[in-house]
Amino acid sequence: PVPGRELAGIHQAMEFLPQANRVAVGQSVEDQILATGKHVVVIGGGDTGSDCIGTSLRQGAASITQLEIMPAPPQDRPAGQPWPTYPMLFRVSTSHEEGEVDREFAVSTTEFVGVDGQVKELHLTEVTFVEGKLTPVPGTERVIPADLVLLAMGFVGPQPDGVVAELGVDLDARGNIARDADFQTSVPGVFVAGDAGRGQSLIVWAIAEGRSAANGVDAYLQGTSSLPRPIAPTDRPLVV
Repeated sequence: PVPGRELAGIHQAMEFLPQANRVAVGQSVEDQILATGKHVVVIGGGDTGSDCIGTSLRQGAASITQLEIMPAPPQDRPAGQPWPTYPMLFRVSTSHEEGEVDREFAVSTTEFVGVDGQVKELHLTEVTFVEGKLTPVPGTERVIPADLVLLAMGFVGPQPDGVVAELGVDLDARGNIARDADFQTSVPGVFVAGDAGRGQSLIVWAIAEGRSAANGVDAYLQGTSSLPRPIAPTDRPLVV
């Protein structure tokens, strides 16, 4: 929620990416969001951001800049993240290898500026940690061109309105849907698996949770279940 967020040309990544997928398999898309000939800014340094970069390159973007609010990770495994933990390293995806991409780390967007309702510039500043909080660095403000801005960041839990509110399920302290050991929510007969209950994670965790939740559903209906249950709701990746 920064000034100019309402300008045309600023989209969630999942507004942009599915359209490109549909076109790739021969479907027609009305008013497709295209990067062709545009200065594209991708906000977010994860896998979704990389997908936006690869798609924008193939559509013929004039330039692509990727913004990440966290500092650039190291090239080598940090001492505090020994094997077999998954280290936080500087990574280059196949999308980055497809073409020229300007990657900016430790920066935060402060404003979008447009012309006739269409975004044209993105104002940003460098940030650093001060007492555990990301804080703007005075004197580092600058402007970059931005005809198309793709937001590939900020999963903060399922939207509380809509189906969550209609079902009346409880949320946990992080805003995710609370569930018991069998993946059942506070509403009997309603189960949850994947990001809605775990929080932002990888597809392999969602698949495992879906199988485990199926075990819970089967046991709820039949009294017992022989379906596989690969993980519990509280299982987490191995970290130090």
